Amino acid sequence: MTQTRRTPNPAQIALNFLLFIILISTGTAWAKNKGTARASKEKRPAARQQSARNDRSARAQKEREKQSARAERGRGKSAQEARVDKRHDRNSARDLRAARKDRDEERRGGGRALSKRERLAEARRAAEQRRREIAEARRRAELARQAAIARQRAIEQGMRDEAMSNIAKDDTTGEDLEVRRAAVAALGNHAGTVVVMDPKTGRVYTVVNQEWALRRGFKPCSTIKLMTGLAGLTEKVISPVQDVSVSDRHALDLTDALAYSNNGYFQNVGGKVGFDRLMIYARELGLGERTGINHPNESPGRVPLFKSGYAVNHMCSHGDDFEVTPIQLANLVSAIGNGGNLLVPHLPRTPQEDVKFKTIVRRKLNIPQEAIRQMIPGMIGSVNYGSGKKAYDPLQTIAGKTGTCIDRDRQWIGLFTSVAPIQSPQLAVVVVAKGSDGRGHFPAYVAGQIYKSLRHRFGPGPDAQPYAAMPIAPRPKINSKEAAAISDEDKEDEAGDVGETNVTDTLPSGTRPTGNGVKSTIMTVPQSTPAQVNTRPVVPNSTQTTDQQNTQRPRRVHTTRP
Repeated sequence: MTQTRRTPNPAQIALNFLLFIILISTGTAWAKNKGTARASKEKRPAARQQSARNDRSARAQKEREKQSARAERGRGKSAQEARVDKRHDRNSARDLRAARKDRDEERRGGGRALSKRERLAEARRAAEQRRREIAEARRRAELARQAAIARQRAIEQGMRDEAMSNIAKDDTTGEDLEVRRAAVAALGNHAGTVVVMDPKTGRVYTVVNQEWALRRGFKPCSTIKLMTGLAGLTEKVISPVQDVSVSDRHALDLTDALAYSNNGYFQNVGGKVGFDRLMIYARELGLGERTGINHPNESPGRVPLFKSGYAVNHMCSHGDDFEVTPIQLANLVSAIGNGGNLLVPHLPRTPQEDVKFKTIVRRKLNIPQEAIRQMIPGMIGSVNYGSGKKAYDPLQTIAGKTGTCIDRDRQWIGLFTSVAPIQSPQLAVVVVAKGSDGRGHFPAYVAGQIYKSLRHRFGPGPDAQPYAAMPIAPRPKINSKEAAAISDEDKEDEAGDVGETNVTDTLPSGTRPTGNGVKSTIMTVPQSTPAQVNTRPVVPNSTQTTDQQNTQRPRRVHTTRP
């Protein structure tokens, strides 16, 4: 059988060739699209990694900007430099690790990782940059501290210059020149004022810096506790031998509370008496009104208009919103010394006026004499062993009260009001000082020097008898360490310097400033002989002043870490 061969159809061949071309084109496009999708998928993690690196870089830059801003405001040097530097090294190492990781990833993308030498060089550069930032922050901090010190010194020098100018302008007509010389010498070149008067007659011996003493009101600070104590005794809120708890470990009676100027005790008393009754006693003692001294333009001072709650308690220990003049304080302590007569201070200007001088009693205090007598032991204790011991004189008994706080102009103020000799009071001395001169109980030291200088004339005679109205001679019932814990006035006086700049925000992150930086048992009073009153002499050996009235709530005493 013969097999015939079929000849291909040219049309069929062309059709097959066309189909082949179409299949090849379609396959190529599909492969290309698939490769593009695969490449896109492969690029997505890389994009995310790059975005993360960019975010880390942005965060690092932002942190560097914050540190730079803090450095601009910074001052001071780290209190624990080794620990701070170690913390900085840790921060730098963490930043360097993140930066090295990013750079390694970038270089791996380029085909090369960082070598060990390159990593060490990068670490050294970052550490050096960090050290430069710290050094710059400390330099700026020191400049800020020095500027703050310079400003405060300029302010204090201005106050001293003002005081000296006022003293030069004083009208000394009729004054006792011997008393004035003693007061001026004791005050020296310090920003302050002194009033010396006779507590029995109201005769004014001298007023040094009359502008401040008669025409300017000051915050009374802890001297307001005299008013609080008299109000508490008269209202039967306290008794002299009743102990009041002032902390978890201490309870004080009136004598030691006055001697050590404890805030908690008098805040407790003031809260029980109440604002309205306290203002009655304040006006009864002559606060908020002129004394009537024959000097022009006397200031009446000021008493608070209204207070409630804890503000009343704080007012009774710190004198908030009171303004008193030194002549008012002299008149108040004279009333305590003479048994309750509020006098009209008077300065005889002529010999004829001196001959005709008469005591003028403004009013008899509506306060029992027994309450006044009960205040005397605490005032003596203040001078013998308490906050006013810089006024101590072993040859006469002085009763006084100190005060130290920050006045309304944000400057330190120190006050001391006193009367002596307590057996038969001859002098009432009030000293008020401003700025650093008001710290360290410098006013008490000035008063002590005045009493010693005038002892030959106004001191107790050789046959003087103990003060009959004082039933006991006060003695401390606690040791010196406990006294330091309860003496709030000393703690506030040592709290810090006015004009300091906060250094916490001035250093880079993690840096701390240095320490210099640029604060009920019933117990009767023990009996003792009158001679024992002067058995604890404390003679000041320096006039240097080194003492925060904090106008907030009494703070706890925190132990300083080494």
